[in-house]
Amino acid sequence: MRIRLAFALLVVSLALAGCSAGETATPVEPLVLPSIQAPAPAEETAMPTAPPASPTPTCSDDLRFLEDITIPDGTLVEPGAALDKRWRVQNTSNCNWDRTYSLRLITGSPLGAVSPQPLFPAVAGSEAVVRIEYTAPPDPGIYRSAWQAHNSLGIPFGDPIFIEISVP
Repeated sequence: MRIRLAFALLVVSLALAGCSAGETATPVEPLVLPSIQAPAPAEETAMPTAPPASPTPTCSDDLRFLEDITIPDGTLVEPGAALDKRWRVQNTSNCNWDRTYSLRLITGSPLGAVSPQPLFPAVAGSEAVVRIEYTAPPDPGIYRSAWQAHNSLGIPFGDPIFIEISVP
């Protein structure tokens, strides 16, 4: 930019000097342009980089059994009786249980219940009541049906819950 300005001034000065026809020319002092140096290249400095974004914390499923609400273990029930079993559990994970979570039979008799069963939706850290409806078998004996929570990927987690009954 400075070079262009200096050149433009030189051209204008010469043009003005040549336009004075018929007049006695006055000596024009030579135009001395200051030396123009390109600025020294800036030292290359490493730009600080932001630390990489931390990965999204992974969800870690967990369920803790708190108590039997109905039908304590070892309860005597009549053959063929309808049973409404309820447990109080806590979602001790950092994951919210939604409709993709389920309870699945892991051992014992299903006692007429279908596996999988929906797991009650629960926000991380909250308590929930889990309910499964059963039918007592017609034959005498001790029956146990154990279930466990599974996440949306089908991975089991947490304390198993179960019903244990005695049919006389």
